[in-house]
Amino acid sequence: MGIVDNAVYVDGCRTAEPSSLELTYELLREQHGMGWIGLYRPTREEIDSVAAEFAFHGLAVEDTVLAHQRPKLERYDQVLFTVLRPARYIDAEERVEFGELHVFTGPDFVVTVRHAESPNLGRVRRRLEATPELLKLGPEAVLYAIFDEVVDEYEPVVAGLENDIDEIEYQVFEGDPGVSRRIYELTREVIEFQRATRPLIGMLGALSAGFDKYDVDEELRRNLRDVEDHVIKIVERIDGFRLLLQNILTVNATLVGQRQNEETQRLTEASLAQNEEVKRISSWAAILFAPTLVGTIYGMNFDTMPELGWQLGYPFALALMAAVCGTLYLVFKRRNWL
Repeated sequence: MGIVDNAVYVDGCRTAEPSSLELTYELLREQHGMGWIGLYRPTREEIDSVAAEFAFHGLAVEDTVLAHQRPKLERYDQVLFTVLRPARYIDAEERVEFGELHVFTGPDFVVTVRHAESPNLGRVRRRLEATPELLKLGPEAVLYAIFDEVVDEYEPVVAGLENDIDEIEYQVFEGDPGVSRRIYELTREVIEFQRATRPLIGMLGALSAGFDKYDVDEELRRNLRDVEDHVIKIVERIDGFRLLLQNILTVNATLVGQRQNEETQRLTEASLAQNEEVKRISSWAAILFAPTLVGTIYGMNFDTMPELGWQLGYPFALALMAAVCGTLYLVFKRRNWL
């Protein structure tokens, strides 16, 4: 999109809206005001143009072109280069989207380069334009207002993450099988959020340390201290989120292990019960097989069998069947198979 908003301010009031970067440079030389150039995913030509006009350091220009930088604060002569990682919570997808914002501030200019939708710099500009007495304090006022906006936009993210953690706790105790993956994904977002917010404490501290050196207005000092306090609270909450997620992951692993042990125990009990049934069936099969065997032998009716003409042959066969069945029954009963 290139240039989103381009204006020249004199004594805190917007005096011109140049149609091109070159015209902005000319007006700044003529009016001796402050230029505020807002760029969104600019082309290399646009970056090179402002870099040449305002004498940006080559390393800062390279960082802006490549993007994917960590939050940092670097000073190159009179130009302060600031990298911020704004964030926004996308409720429909239950995820955090991280952006990247580069801010160049000098004696009479502010150049912002956004690589994502957030933060809402239009809101920052409108708020400052509504308070000319603050805007006329110069580029420092714009930089501090941008810090304030970025930190304010962290609040909905913190609330969204807190809500996700509450849902995960419910899923863990409900035994949702997909909760482990969600815990892992949320932990990655929390870690990324830590990387975006924790460096701000050192960055704001460095700005505070330069108050006297750069003769920063007292009102701006109070505003920046308020932003610093806000950042510390957010960082502490995020640290708590990460610790809580680690504990939830441990509890989930414990609960999964308990459920697996219970399932194993149920399977073992079912297997033992099945073995008992097999023993009973096998025992009765053996007992019933004995008289069948005797009856089969004596039912062959061969002429040479001596028992065929024996008067006591039939009672003997019955007695033999009963004796074998009784013996097998006693043996199986003693072994608790019956």
